[in-house]
Amino acid sequence: MADEFLGTGWQHPVTSDHRGDIELSSAGDDIQEAIRIILGTAKGERIMRPEFGCEIHDHVYSAASPATLNLIESSVREALVRWEPRIDIVDVDARTATDDPNRILIEIEYHVRSTNSLSNMVYPFHITEGDG
Repeated sequence: MADEFLGTGWQHPVTSDHRGDIELSSAGDDIQEAIRIILGTAKGERIMRPEFGCEIHDHVYSAASPATLNLIESSVREALVRWEPRIDIVDVDARTATDDPNRILIEIEYHVRSTNSLSNMVYPFHITEGDG
C-alpha cells in the first residue's frame, strides 16, 4: 500500500530495457528522482508550467558566501514543500565542497509521509563565481 502512494514513474534519464519497455523507478527511488527533477529545473523553464522548479539557478554566478548558501537552502526548501507532496522536509544544509569551491553540496533530509521513514540525499549544484 505504501509503495502505491509513493508511486512509480519513468526512470531519469529515460532508458529502455531489453524488450524496449521504458525503465521505471518506484518508491524511494522515484522520490529521489522527483527531487532531482524539481531542483534541476529553473523556474520559468517549463513553458506550460512556468512556476515549476527551484530558484537555485538564480545563484549560478553568485559567490559561495554564507548569504548565498542561506538563499539556496531557502529556495530548495520552498520548492520541495510546494512540488513534492510525499515528503516533509526535516533539514536542508548547503555547503561548499572541500575539493571544489564552485560546487555546492545541498544535503536534504526528509521524512517520507506514507512510510514514516527518514531519508536523505545530497544534490550537487555547480556555481561559477562572478567577478563582481
